[in-house]
Amino acid sequence: MAIPKTSKIKPKSRSPIFLLTISISAIALLYLISTLISTTGSTRVLNRNNNHIHRTDSEKFLYWGNRIDCPGKHCDSCAGLGHQESSLRCALEEAIVLQRTFVMPSRMCINPIHNNKGIFHHSDNVSSEEMWAASSCAMDSLYDLDLISNTVPVILDNSKTWFQVMSTSMKLGSRGVAHVEGVSRVDLKESGQYYKILLVNRTASHLSWFMECKDRNNRSAVLLPHSFLPSMAAKKLRDAAEKIISLLGDYDAIHVRRGDILKTRKDRFGVARTLHPHLDRDTRPQFILCRIANWISPGRMLFIASNEKTPNFFSPLSVRYKLAYSSNYSSILDPVIENNYQLFMIERLILAGARKYIKTYKESDTDLSLTDDPKKNTKIWQLPVYTKEGC
Repeated sequence: MAIPKTSKIKPKSRSPIFLLTISISAIALLYLISTLISTTGSTRVLNRNNNHIHRTDSEKFLYWGNRIDCPGKHCDSCAGLGHQESSLRCALEEAIVLQRTFVMPSRMCINPIHNNKGIFHHSDNVSSEEMWAASSCAMDSLYDLDLISNTVPVILDNSKTWFQVMSTSMKLGSRGVAHVEGVSRVDLKESGQYYKILLVNRTASHLSWFMECKDRNNRSAVLLPHSFLPSMAAKKLRDAAEKIISLLGDYDAIHVRRGDILKTRKDRFGVARTLHPHLDRDTRPQFILCRIANWISPGRMLFIASNEKTPNFFSPLSVRYKLAYSSNYSSILDPVIENNYQLFMIERLILAGARKYIKTYKESDTDLSLTDDPKKNTKIWQLPVYTKEGC
């Protein structure tokens, strides 16, 4: 018996455009899924300090407080930017050891005596006593945070990322934040109880911001050299320094620290004593000429950076050298400088660019210095010395 064949309905032909659309959609969906899989637990993009950078979901953070304090938590007691940078380097080194992102304060406290915008040792028609009311400045007006992040990742404590971290830490409970006090960085690194904590908070210790890193004299223990933060100056400061350096040409430089460091106090007999007995003498022009004679040839361009406020104090040096100061480049600096911390950062870059750089104090065996007095405070008050044989 013949079995009748079942008639088949032929499917309608699909439009080529429709098939192409379906194919593209499927490929896009597969790409999106693969991207999500590859980034889970690995890398995501967040906004850090208004710059897009890659961040990891497993990233952990280190917090030392919302401002770089000086001893006693008062700007008035601070010795200046170099003192605060010592604490900042210490914090950054701890972040390196712990492999954490450092939460940097968004502002830097400024000692009022260092907050005159006026540029020192310049012509008579510019006042060096111009006072600015602000007691702090924005951290990113001093440092290039992206440049720092190439060595140790940093975020600001007013960034969206930081607020996200705080919000997440509260949700994580005991795994969110550890408030530590009296715990060394070695213990923080080696103790398993801190490893998975999202945020390590150092502000439990009131000494955190002006503690000195241990083993400073042990070079193998220093992760960031003294030159690290000066070289991390904000781009506008670096640009200003480069313009001045190009105008100076081939030059030498000296840093003459006087001003705030020339402190004296009277003993019980009414006799004035100082912590640096030779500094006032060694930083006077006639003694500078004697000291640097064998290092810098006559006729050389000599850039002078100093906090000496007496007008034309260094003019006697012009008998042997062509002198240059920051004030000679006011057209470059005035649009950029808001406080003396910024000025000092530019001057440091200029000093570093000199053929020969003579510091006030000898900081290493190879340094040239104006005085042999130690830079570190010996806490021994001595009689000032103003005589010197051979000069």
